[in-house]
Amino acid sequence: MSSQASETVLTVRGLGWKLNSQPILSDIEFSLAKGSMLGIIGPNGAGKSSLLRCLYRFIKPTSGKIHLFGQPITALSAKAFAKQIAVVLQDTPHHFEMTTTQLVSLGLTPHKGAFEFTNADDREVVAQALIKVGLADKANQAYESLSGGEKQRALIARAIVQRPQLLILDEPTNHLDIRYQIQTLELLHTLNITVITSIHDLNLASALCDELLLLDKGRCVAKGTPKAVLTEQRIGEVFDVCCEVKPHPQHGNPLISYFYGYEPRSKSHHGLEEGGKDV
Repeated sequence: MSSQASETVLTVRGLGWKLNSQPILSDIEFSLAKGSMLGIIGPNGAGKSSLLRCLYRFIKPTSGKIHLFGQPITALSAKAFAKQIAVVLQDTPHHFEMTTTQLVSLGLTPHKGAFEFTNADDREVVAQALIKVGLADKANQAYESLSGGEKQRALIARAIVQRPQLLILDEPTNHLDIRYQIQTLELLHTLNITVITSIHDLNLASALCDELLLLDKGRCVAKGTPKAVLTEQRIGEVFDVCCEVKPHPQHGNPLISYFYGYEPRSKSHHGLEEGGKDV
C-alpha cells in the first residue's frame, strides 16, 4: 500500500480514555492517509487494544475526537459506520454451524436491506473474496474445521466483502506460526484498503507497515516510518530490552536483533558487559 495518498481517512486528536478514573490512554494524536498501513506497537499494557476499541466504537473515549473523512464517528449510524469500517479481532469467533462461505457472506450485511436476500452479484463478490485470500477450495468446508491461519484469512475475506474504507485488526497474527503471520500481513498489503493493525512482532511491523505508532503506558511515544520509530535507544527505553538495529538485507527497514542473559539497564545496548566482555 502507498502512504503517499493525500486524502486523510482518519484523524485522532487529544484522545483519552479512563477506566475507573485510571488513565488508560492519554492525549493520543495521529492521522492516517488513504491507502496506508499503520502498525500499532508497544509492550503489553501499553493501550494498543484500548486504542483500537475507541476507533471502532466498542468503548467511548473520555476525551478527544475521532474523525472519519472529516466527520465525527459518533455522528454515524451503526449501519453507516459498518459500511466504512470493518474489524477483525484478535480471537477468532466461534461459528459452529457455518461454512466458510456463510461466514464470509456476513460481510454483506451492512449493504443489504432488512428483507433483502443475496443475489448472484453478492455470491460473486463472496467467491472473489475467497479467491483473494486463498480459500476458494475451503468454501463449503465448516468454518470451525479451518486452521488458525485459515480462520484469520476467512475473517479478512468477510471484511473484504464488507467493502470498508478502513480495516482495523487487533493482533491478527497472534497465535499463528511465522508462515501465516507473514502471509496475513502481506495479504493486507494487496487489498487496496487503508489498514490499522496492532502487531506484537517488531520485525514484522518494520517489514510490512508503512508507518508505526508506538505506545507506552497509554501515550504515543513516536509515530513515523519504521526507520524513524524503531531505534535502539527507543526500543530499549520502551520495551526494556537490549538490541541492535540494522537495515534488513531485503527491504532496508530496521531489522532488530535482541541480546539475552543479562539485565538490560545495567549493560550497554550492544550486549557487552561493562568490562567489555561478550555476554
